[in-house]
Amino acid sequence: MPNVRPLSEPLRIKAEKELFEVPERIEEDLASLRIWLGKQPHLKTRTDDQFLVAFLRGCKYSLERAKEKIDLFYSARTSFKEIMADRDPMSTKNLELIRLGVGLPLTNTVTPDGPRIVLIRPGVYEADKYDILDVMRISIMANDIHMIEDDQMMVAGQIGILDLANVTMAHFLQFSPTFVKKITVINQDAMPLRLKGFHYINTPPGFETVYNMFRRFLNEKNRNRLHVHGDNLESLYKHIPQKLLPTEYGGEAGSLKDLTVYWEKKFMEHRDYLMEESKYGTDEKKRPGRPKTEETLFGIDGSFRKLNVD
Repeated sequence: MPNVRPLSEPLRIKAEKELFEVPERIEEDLASLRIWLGKQPHLKTRTDDQFLVAFLRGCKYSLERAKEKIDLFYSARTSFKEIMADRDPMSTKNLELIRLGVGLPLTNTVTPDGPRIVLIRPGVYEADKYDILDVMRISIMANDIHMIEDDQMMVAGQIGILDLANVTMAHFLQFSPTFVKKITVINQDAMPLRLKGFHYINTPPGFETVYNMFRRFLNEKNRNRLHVHGDNLESLYKHIPQKLLPTEYGGEAGSLKDLTVYWEKKFMEHRDYLMEESKYGTDEKKRPGRPKTEETLFGIDGSFRKLNVD
């Protein structure tokens, strides 16, 4: 039997219906992936069941798509070295950012088989002290934990709430088009996570410029899942009931402080796992055919290299 965590009944039904999961066939599918991975001289990857099944679910059990995504997962990280530079949650800067609670997955979902909701608050970090690269590194580390631990997210997908309260022009200026493209490739194309919706609240002046840049790099399906609410939280509640939000937002999901402490513990529990990731990746010199380069993975046209914010 494969060493994969059993799903709750609502998630099992959803996985079979929407992801085409056939429990009796998982072991065979995992074996097929491992055989393929063993024949890839350029790939050094994790091969445990729970990790690989995340890619099968994220690709609706298309073995070919799962192979492509695993390859991209590691080639993108190998190419974007800065995002993998320091994955120790106990290092000074990482721990400071974790304790700020920039990104906080919420405890409950709208329905038992509903997507995981993640609250993102970039306004809590000082733009002159931290760089968006450091913040995104923490976000990717959190997603790595979700991949092996959060069945809700891996089967039902995720919904983001981006609260832009206290975000300044200095925050926006950290988003170069090149960086946005790299992060989009890593999160949208290389991770086996499915975006089910993204909601922007408390949007400040200058938001439109960065928003339009993000939209440009998203695929059409994800572009259609973006919702801008401004300061109108009643509009947000039509999608996400207020009671699911933290107490500071008038909800029942616990305080922001408690959620942050909970996630600090999670990072510490998975410290070895997160740091081990530096062992894995691609050796492009050994790749059959053409190597994947930063340009082929992340290339953007020359007319869109500078961010202009009025």
